[in-house]
Amino acid sequence: MTTVSTERLAAVFVEFADTLVEEFDLIEFLHMITDRTADLVGAAAVGLVLADRDGRLEYMAGSNENVKLLELFQLQTREGPCQEAYRTGKPVINVDLSAAVSRWPRFAPEAAASGFQSVHAFPLRLRSSVIGAMNVFGDTKGGDFDDHDVPIVQALADVAAIGLLQERAIHRGEVLSEQLQGALNSRIVIEQAKGAVAQIHDISVDEAFTRIRTYARNNNKKLTDVAHAVVTNRSSLPGLS
Repeated sequence: MTTVSTERLAAVFVEFADTLVEEFDLIEFLHMITDRTADLVGAAAVGLVLADRDGRLEYMAGSNENVKLLELFQLQTREGPCQEAYRTGKPVINVDLSAAVSRWPRFAPEAAASGFQSVHAFPLRLRSSVIGAMNVFGDTKGGDFDDHDVPIVQALADVAAIGLLQERAIHRGEVLSEQLQGALNSRIVIEQAKGAVAQIHDISVDEAFTRIRTYARNNNKKLTDVAHAVVTNRSSLPGLS
């Protein structure tokens, strides 16, 4: 990866800061993290997972639908880069998937079959705790991160963790667990809404999600609220199509 310019990186962090306001939309924020990370480093896909109150990793956001399926497979098999980053609290860097079968016997072939050639993973760290991980997938060779790239991408992952603290009221583990669980519950509603819009309009799930996000932004609504309306009362959203 070619290290991103200072100007581009500064613009992204300003955008993140503008998003971290009272009553900010956590799900939309996490998706923005994956989108901007993929754009900054030229990744084929970026996925983000968070731990629930029982310590199990759950898929939360991805830069496209393909990475969601691979993340779910990774979580189901309990092996792969995000599992390692979450367990150790350290980044997993520059893994050639074609040579990683012994390391991840089920995940590596599945990722390669999905069109990816390399992968990196970064822990989402909250003080001394790890609350999730962000995976960065590449579809070409020669996209290795160097010593300058790793801190940049780790900073983006840490911003995602900071977003969970934006009200500065979370000091105890059980409060954080409740907030994470609420985000995981919201994720389920959004997945249902994506499927409904895709089926109704005969479009891809990625396009359906883009429509939902665009509608939420244009109407100053939370992504979760729009998704809930799609599932419960679609007629209340004129213009979504």
